[in-house]
Amino acid sequence: MQTPPEILPTEGRHVLHLFFRVEYSTWELLNKSARIAAKTALAELVREIRATPGTQLLLFSMVTPKADLGFMLLTPDLQNADAFAKRLATALGPDILTPTFSWLSMTERSEYTTSDQEYAATLATEEKLAPGTPAFDEKMQAFSTRMAKYLKDRLEPNLPDWPVVCLYPMSKRRAPGQNWYALDFDARKKLMAGHARVGRTYSGRILQLITGSTGLDDEEWFVTLFAKTTSDIKAIVYEMRFDEVSAQYAEFGEFFIGLQLPLNDLYERLCL
Repeated sequence: MQTPPEILPTEGRHVLHLFFRVEYSTWELLNKSARIAAKTALAELVREIRATPGTQLLLFSMVTPKADLGFMLLTPDLQNADAFAKRLATALGPDILTPTFSWLSMTERSEYTTSDQEYAATLATEEKLAPGTPAFDEKMQAFSTRMAKYLKDRLEPNLPDWPVVCLYPMSKRRAPGQNWYALDFDARKKLMAGHARVGRTYSGRILQLITGSTGLDDEEWFVTLFAKTTSDIKAIVYEMRFDEVSAQYAEFGEFFIGLQLPLNDLYERLCL
């Protein structure tokens, strides 16, 4: 069979969120050796996926009966994303996993990120630092280093193994008087700057990955929040609701909570 050509983004990664229900009535029909073979097959597939360059695969035990098992797959090539997703769905055998939710998105840079020119202007007007002076150059270099890491973390993230994961899609409103896309760029950037300030107060407690799904799935973004406690998840989502960007312009989809677990622990949690 001829290998299909790669489908690569101009930058970043394709991201697939896949949630499944375990069909226990079908699983119970398998004998002990068949169950061991099925779990071994999934374990081997997980190792194969994780060994693929530029690829991450996260495993979740999904809390509440919305789903039992969740995968988050990040990989550059859409061909690989599609092939891996189909193999994950069938790795435990036919009719064992039933899909309950999926989302396709891409890592992306923010159009509202502060540019070098904007930061230089801030140094000149607010800190009274003249371009070309040692203090100015030192701060510009530090800013460039910081922004390079920020961009890499958005486009090619190295996601943590923090146990609690909150996942949900969202869009911006287009209602009369609340149309995000009718605002000019400067107004949107100012609003997003305030939104970001709230998020930064949770540094070290929440790691946020926002991926874009415009034209790829039903809403415009998918949000994945990593934390060590549900209290921080609840707190940041609640506080953000009062920020104008969310209060006036945000539409949220269904929320999911997952727990990151090693595969063997996940099997035990799922009673497989």
